[in-house]
Amino acid sequence: MTRRFGVMLAVVLLLSCRSYDYYPRVSDGDGLVPGDQFARYGHEQAQAVSIGRRLGQTREEGIEAAVAYARSLPGIVDVVADTAGNWLTLSFRSGWRTAVTPLADGEPADDTPNLPAAANPPPAR
Repeated sequence: MTRRFGVMLAVVLLLSCRSYDYYPRVSDGDGLVPGDQFARYGHEQAQAVSIGRRLGQTREEGIEAAVAYARSLPGIVDVVADTAGNWLTLSFRSGWRTAVTPLADGEPADDTPNLPAAANPPPAR
C-alpha cells in the first residue's frame, strides 16, 4: 500500500511539471490592441509594433537580428534584450521606454503602417 502510494505520488509529481517555454503565450496577441491599430497612434508606436513583428519573425535566427533591426530605426536610443530572449526594452529619443514582445500576427515588419520615412531597415532573411 505504501509503495503504491509512493509510485502514484511520483507519477503525479512528474505529470504536474510544466514547460518553461513561455514564447507561445508571450507572442500571442489575443486580447491586445491589434498591431496595425496601435501603430496608428504615432511613429514610436509604429516602430514598437514593427520591432515586435521582426522579433516574432526572427525567432530561429535569434534575438540579435531583432536588436539589429531596432537599432536601424530612427529615434531609438537604446535597445536591451531580455536574457531569456522573450522581449526587448526600447528607449526612444523622446524619453519613452517600452518593452516589446514578439508579435506573431503574420504581417511583415516592413508593412507596419505609420513607420517614419527615414527608416531604412535591413532586409529580412
